[in-house]
Amino acid sequence: MRRALIALGIGLGVLGSTAVSGPAQAAGVLVVPLARTVTAAQEVARFWLADGAANLKNATPYAVRTAAGGERLSTDVVPEGPPALVPPLQGPAVPEGSMPTTSGKVFFIGSDLQPHWCTGTAMQSQYRNIVATAGHCLLDIEAPAGALAKWVFVPGYSEGATPFGLYVGKQAESHYDFDDIRDFDRDYAFVNVYNGVVFSAPDVLTDVGKLADNVGGQGLAINQPLAPAADILGYPAGPDPDGSRPYTGVTLERSTGSTFAMKVTGLRMDRPVGVDSPFTGEGSLGSSWLIQYADDSGSGYLNGITISVADTDGDGRYDSGVSPYFDSELYAVYRNATKQWTGSIA
Repeated sequence: MRRALIALGIGLGVLGSTAVSGPAQAAGVLVVPLARTVTAAQEVARFWLADGAANLKNATPYAVRTAAGGERLSTDVVPEGPPALVPPLQGPAVPEGSMPTTSGKVFFIGSDLQPHWCTGTAMQSQYRNIVATAGHCLLDIEAPAGALAKWVFVPGYSEGATPFGLYVGKQAESHYDFDDIRDFDRDYAFVNVYNGVVFSAPDVLTDVGKLADNVGGQGLAINQPLAPAADILGYPAGPDPDGSRPYTGVTLERSTGSTFAMKVTGLRMDRPVGVDSPFTGEGSLGSSWLIQYADDSGSGYLNGITISVADTDGDGRYDSGVSPYFDSELYAVYRNATKQWTGSIA
């Protein structure tokens, strides 16, 4: 299922409101239009911020493809390309014991026409405008006709509050094989967002600046050996298989665990990677896996994204997160995203 990496082109094609892939792009890069005009983006922002952010508050954790069968393997994952590191961009100072400001919730309308959320992460990039999340927190895999509607990111979200503003997605980059053949080795997305906005008065949008300028941006690690440990940051909310609910999804949670190769059932994957984590699936889809994470700066290198969870020992509790391996094809998708400027909607 892995495709040969082809050098990136410069131009991008956009057709209507569905995902497109044109000859000017790398063979595996899929461009996904979201709110492509300022007027459309303003309408999306008002939808989420109106009535005291009622739609944000009423959103529920996304419950699509949250769990898989999993077996831990003793083998390693061997990189098939040259290693690459993108350094993080440090954001505001993080008080001791606090969570990083780069994490937040992505909100959208599902195929059931109801508001839902996953987890997302602000990334380092030249235009300071990229959010990383799971591919199926961008593309509607229940009704494959393009992107999930009204896509936004709210870093530091808590109970309707938008402490750093709300960021509307303009377009996104994912992998063609995830959209085309549901290859979950490619279940990732990098979304270019406009500058953040808040309501400064009823129905008046005010610009609060670029995403990573406000919260910082995590780095990226590609073609690395399995890390001894990774820090997982997300908003788990769903139940365990035994029916217990250890998390509420209200606040950002963190877990730290070792990584390992996996074999999964229920997802089409060649090289899944696992991490020791008790997070439940609903809400934690899109959670960041950070290696070399520094508590004092709240920054590290993104080296995984939760696309599912698994109960590998059969005790009725999820014990592992599942991610695609971060390889050269993911790097091509990310690099394509770094070239996209967005701007202001206010």
